[in-house]
Amino acid sequence: MRTGLIAGAFASVASSIALAVCGRHEAGSSVAPTNAISHWVWDRKALFRKSPSLRYTVLGYAIHHASATFWAVLYAWLHANRRPAQSLPAALSSAGIAAATACAVDYMATPRRLTPGFEHHLSKASLAAVYASFAVGLALGCAVANRAPRR
Repeated sequence: MRTGLIAGAFASVASSIALAVCGRHEAGSSVAPTNAISHWVWDRKALFRKSPSLRYTVLGYAIHHASATFWAVLYAWLHANRRPAQSLPAALSSAGIAAATACAVDYMATPRRLTPGFEHHLSKASLAAVYASFAVGLALGCAVANRAPRR
């Protein structure tokens, strides 16, 4: 659980940075993709909000962070706590598979009302960058968690 929580934080931050950079480039707003995530609660209004706000941005990030943590806990349970530790290429590969699985679930198995929402602002190339950043954050977070001394 500890590894998943740490990896979830890393994956959430890494993918949020990608969302902000891609959002700024493609939507003219670094927070529009994160705001869109809050469409789970605020429906379509959230998809059109381009300025930062507690209502949309903070809630969008909280939902994103919770989702990243869910996937990271699952990933850590299945792959990341192997002994001996995975090599860097193996860790990135398995994290990439986890991110691809999350993407497939987000867009193929989830009702439209519960999709991430940021797809309304980003191209497919940017979505790939977001999920790739998620994978890198996942692998890095697991590596950090597994190297930190346990108490």
